[in-house]
Amino acid sequence: MSVNLTLIKNKLQALQTANQKNANQDLVWKPEPGTQVIRIVPYQFNKENPFLELLFHYNFGKIMLSPSTFGRPDPIVEFASKLKSTGKKEDWSLGREIDPKLRIYVPIIVRGKEAEGVKFWGFGITVYKELLAYMSDPDYGDITDPVNGRDITVEFKTKEQTGKDYPETSIRIKPSTSPVSTDKAIVQKIASGQKEITEIYKEPTYADLEAALQKFLSTDASAPVDSATSSVVEDVPTNKNAGKRKEAPAATATTDVASAFDALFK
Repeated sequence: MSVNLTLIKNKLQALQTANQKNANQDLVWKPEPGTQVIRIVPYQFNKENPFLELLFHYNFGKIMLSPSTFGRPDPIVEFASKLKSTGKKEDWSLGREIDPKLRIYVPIIVRGKEAEGVKFWGFGITVYKELLAYMSDPDYGDITDPVNGRDITVEFKTKEQTGKDYPETSIRIKPSTSPVSTDKAIVQKIASGQKEITEIYKEPTYADLEAALQKFLSTDASAPVDSATSSVVEDVPTNKNAGKRKEAPAATATTDVASAFDALFK
C-alpha cells in the first residue's frame, strides 16, 4: 500500500507557517522592517566559531529542532529517507519537503540595546554565505573580534515590500572597526552571560518526534491552523498556496496513511 500523498501534501499546506512560541523567544532577535545595527560577538560555548548550524522541522505544528543537527537519530528524517528511496518522483519530492531545513544562528548585541545582553539572530543560507565571504576577505577579517570587529547594518523588508512570497534580509559591514563595548558590565554579559543555544531550542526526544510524525500523518488536513500561535519565520520562503483549503480526503485515507507509515517506517 502506498502513502496517501494528497493527505500529506494538504497537511504541509495547512501547517507551513505554523509555529509554537518558544518560552525563550525574547532571546531570539528578529529584525524589524527598515535598518538596524548589530554586532556579532564570540559564542561563549565555542569561541572559535560563532556560527551555529541547526536543522529544524517546520511542518509539524510547531518548530522542532532535529536531533540530526548533532548526528543523532531522527524518525522524521528516517521516514523522509524511506520516501526518497521508493524510486517514485513524487515520494522523493515529498521526502525533501519534510526533511529538516538549515537555519544558522549567531550571538549578537543590538546597538542601542546593549544592556539587554546577548541575543541570537537566525538567518538562511544567503546571509550566511555573505557573512563568510566578508570574514574570508583579509580587508575585513574577523568581524566578531571584541576589540577590532565591525558592526553590521541589517536591512529587513517584508514580503509586502519585496512583492515576493517571502521577506528579504540584506547586510552591510561597517568600514571602520570598533570595540564591542567600553562598558565593563556589558562586556562581562557578553563574555559569560550567554545562554547556550540548546537552552533556547531544546532537542525533542525520538519518541516525541515519532508522535509528531504520526499525528501529522493522521490529522485531518482540513483542520484550521491556530492563528494565535502561528507566525512566519523570516527568510524562510512560504508556500504561496499555504492556507488554501482543499476537500478533505475520505475517512479511509487516515487509515491508509497510518498503515503506510507502519509499513515504511517500521
